Amino acid sequence: MKKILVIGSTVVDMIINVDYLPTTKADIHISSQTASMGGCAYNVSDTIRNFGTPNILFSPVGTGIYGDFVRNGLRKQGLISPIPPVDMDNGCCYCFVEESGERTFVSYHGAEYLIHEEWLNEVDMDDIHSVYICGLEIEEATGGEIVHFLEKHTNVPVFFSPGPRIMKIRPELMERLYRLHPVMHLNDDEIKEYFNTDDVKGAMEKMYSMTGNTVIVTLGEKGASWYDGNEHSYAPAVKVDNVVDTIGAGDSHIGAVMACLHGGMTMAQAIATANRVAAAVVGVKGALLSQDEFDAVFR
Repeated sequence: MKKILVIGSTVVDMIINVDYLPTTKADIHISSQTASMGGCAYNVSDTIRNFGTPNILFSPVGTGIYGDFVRNGLRKQGLISPIPPVDMDNGCCYCFVEESGERTFVSYHGAEYLIHEEWLNEVDMDDIHSVYICGLEIEEATGGEIVHFLEKHTNVPVFFSPGPRIMKIRPELMERLYRLHPVMHLNDDEIKEYFNTDDVKGAMEKMYSMTGNTVIVTLGEKGASWYDGNEHSYAPAVKVDNVVDTIGAGDSHIGAVMACLHGGMTMAQAIATANRVAAAVVGVKGALLSQDEFDAVFR
């Protein structure tokens, strides 16, 4: 069975719970803090793994206390990065979670975001079903190397989640990515900001005109919509009684979509399933579901 190639970062998520975000000169106490495995690519890969779908987590691991944490976390799961050890500090993400469950990220980027084409060239692309990429890695200095690698394998479908940093990616790289006809995955705030509009459907149509492929937009508690060039479709959200935090909701959603499509579902079935998974993720602390928590979604 072919694998999904997940390109991107694995970091330590430092989850810091606060009543509210402090302002300049404020002095507040936190209610709790937790260190957890995280990073967009890791979160996506973990969701795909929960489905039992084979995937390769293509994620550099650096040095320092965060690198040790990541390396040990991967080892406990029997995961070994296909990338050689990197002599550079691994980064982390400080995730401030307010009482409402909304999160704010403050990131320190290290080795985990710098991915070189010479490493990617070692992947047997004949064994790859589809590829996930995130905007954070494309934004970095080596982002052009990832794009160039994908340009050599245009027969492999690409799923691109640019994230909230979409405005920071160099326009020429975005244009090259659009020529690869990726399935785009964004939330409503991201696509509205990118096109400077409040018309989500119109923005989806504009993005489709650039990529020629399905555009998926998550709508938070309202569910998710997608546009395939012919019609707009919608899948309702799953009700969540208690939102703990929204960390990793988007990552789990795209990971579920990719795993479901790999398993032969239609796009409508995949997005409806992804809505269920994302709803479960916002009901737990952090970005990850244990296998038992994941299995409970489908009981």
